Amino acid sequence: MTTASGAGPLPGPPDPLAEPSARVRGGWTASLSLANAAIWIGWYGPIQILLASQAAEYAAGHGMSKETMLAWVTGAGAMVALVANPVFGALSDRTASRFGRRRPWTLAGALLGALSLLLLGQARGLWTMVVAWCLVQLTLNAAFAAVTAAVPDRVPRLQRGTVGGWLGAAQILGVVAGTGLATLTGGVAAGYAACAACAALGVLPYLRRPEAPLPAAARPAWSARGFLAGFLLDPRRHPDLAWAWLTRFLVNLANAVGLLYLLYFLRDAVGHRDPEQGVFVLTAINAAALLATVVAGGAWSDRTGRRKPFVLGSGVLMAVATALLAGWQTWPGAITAAVLLGIGFGIFTSVDFALMTDVLPEAAARGRDLGVINIANSLPQVLAPALAAPVVALGGYTSLFLAATVAALAGAVLVHRIRGVA
Repeated sequence: MTTASGAGPLPGPPDPLAEPSARVRGGWTASLSLANAAIWIGWYGPIQILLASQAAEYAAGHGMSKETMLAWVTGAGAMVALVANPVFGALSDRTASRFGRRRPWTLAGALLGALSLLLLGQARGLWTMVVAWCLVQLTLNAAFAAVTAAVPDRVPRLQRGTVGGWLGAAQILGVVAGTGLATLTGGVAAGYAACAACAALGVLPYLRRPEAPLPAAARPAWSARGFLAGFLLDPRRHPDLAWAWLTRFLVNLANAVGLLYLLYFLRDAVGHRDPEQGVFVLTAINAAALLATVVAGGAWSDRTGRRKPFVLGSGVLMAVATALLAGWQTWPGAITAAVLLGIGFGIFTSVDFALMTDVLPEAAARGRDLGVINIANSLPQVLAPALAAPVVALGGYTSLFLAATVAALAGAVLVHRIRGVA
């Protein structure tokens, strides 16, 4: 296809298996960020408000506490998410649709996720909640895997920090918006309906963007054994990917452990007169600091062409924050730590995302490999309660925050084991 003046071919989406070189425009980044925010709205409206409200209403009928019922529901969903993200990423890698590899999964995941949210809004007991929430995790992870894989498909290396920053900012705004919708819509069913509408409609601008299809001849031959073996992260074959995974896991574990018992910490160690309000204030401060740095940190990394110094610096800053919580257990200390933790995690979120896309070993399996990498985000959320409870029981909150400090420092230092990225 040529322009009217015959000047040459119009630009289109790049070869899906080529390393991208043309910078993406702001409209593409904005549409992808909106799709990302829509998915996080679908997750966090339920997680923050709606699931807890349902558990409080129906737990007594099952002879359990609301905390236990909520743990069963969210725990089952977390296990589904751990598997669904890499599996759907791998399936999108193999998709030879004329609409592209990622867009069909984004559309199907968002629409089915919206229907699953509506189903969850009608749940009236433990097992219906478990099934519906697992469906939400299954379907929205299909969309999320495809949206995430679009970045290494389309964005050149030295623009990925900036794009990763905007995706990180969209994630934060999605969490806030999902919580707000669940709170302000006036009821559990209405809250789920609002989140469902956002999840379905928010992906539409991105779906209008063209995506080059994968030629059928380029699709790998199918083998069940080979498909399953692809999910195993072999440190000998891909050491950079393994070290990057471990770095992300440790830093996310430090963040999860540091935030897990914040309410109890304010009540028992700090002696805050209103710990619930204190958690809200600290969360807002942390989110503001994160938003202030997540895009700027990624853009700065792109300008310098370096990733590891930013990951190292952000990990050290988070370690300082958790060390402050261990040794300065006062309200001013908690505020200071919230600021430092937000700044550090904001920089880490965008730059680490860019680093991860830089160490992907093969273009044909970007979705699968990013799905495996994303386990390093979700697994700490599953492990943190199991690890934190005995630490607090044995050594109190000082030991808990020192453990988070060690994890953050280890993640920061180990980034230097990655050889293929500056």
